[in-house]
Amino acid sequence: MKLSARTEELLQIVTVIDDRIDAAVALEFKETMRQLTDGAPDTVILDLSRVTFIDSSGLGAIVATMKYLAPGRTLVLAGLTGPVDRVFRLTRMDSVFTLYPTLEAAVHDQALQ
Repeated sequence: MKLSARTEELLQIVTVIDDRIDAAVALEFKETMRQLTDGAPDTVILDLSRVTFIDSSGLGAIVATMKYLAPGRTLVLAGLTGPVDRVFRLTRMDSVFTLYPTLEAAVHDQALQ
């Protein structure tokens, strides 16, 4: 599971490099996210623009990351592709997470807050 992270102002941006978050990589995803976000700014943006497939294990790993960051920090999601967006909407996770169509929109909106 390849992730990259960078900090911009008061935001940390984590980009998923792989195209899948599924049962095969869910545990590694959670652990890598914990390592990358340890001591990160209060807002973490997860860039999913390269992810074309997510299953229930992948969704659970993202929820686990959100819980790890709570209550003091926030996880927002950006760049969901069509299939990934559908999973979030079908599972009603779009009401749990703040979703942005692009990373740029997320950075802009979160920088204003």
